[in-house]
Amino acid sequence: MFWNKDIKEDLMPIIAILRDQRRFAFKLVASGLLALIAAILQSAGGVIPGIGLLISPFSTAPIIISILISPTYGVLSYILTIFLLLLIQPSELIVFPFTTGAMAIGIGFGLIFFNKGWKVITFSSLFLCIGICLLLYIVQFPVLGPLLLPFSLWNIIVIYLFSLLYCWLWNELVFRLLPKLIRPIKG
Repeated sequence: MFWNKDIKEDLMPIIAILRDQRRFAFKLVASGLLALIAAILQSAGGVIPGIGLLISPFSTAPIIISILISPTYGVLSYILTIFLLLLIQPSELIVFPFTTGAMAIGIGFGLIFFNKGWKVITFSSLFLCIGICLLLYIVQFPVLGPLLLPFSLWNIIVIYLFSLLYCWLWNELVFRLLPKLIRPIKG
């Protein structure tokens, strides 16, 4: 379980491998490629009907990895993904910056700044909840369909609980798969 585990002792060696052994050119090219992968995965929801909606949530992973390589390049990768979505699939442009991308930034920075799993989950779920609420109540874009459209405290609590569960699943996925993804780079 990831909730109360000290993640610094497990993830810092992996983050150090990503950061220390690479030069400027590697970080720049890797961030660009990760942004491209994120844009392709996010646009799958509009390009491939049906199964594309199952693929598009995975656009979070490249942004998280890019932030772990370097926080500066991670934010640049996030911005580049937004610009690539403008060219590839403009209909996904409003969803990515506020939901998938915002959660990826929250998870990435949470893994860097916090040492307990519950802090990372809470931090990243705040990013996702704020992004969903901005889309629903400020932009008036029904990101959750007709569900939870009227503004009320109960709806915000439901959105936050959904965000908490979704971010917990993503944090578990990152915590379990990141060491396996980094192993080929290490060797």
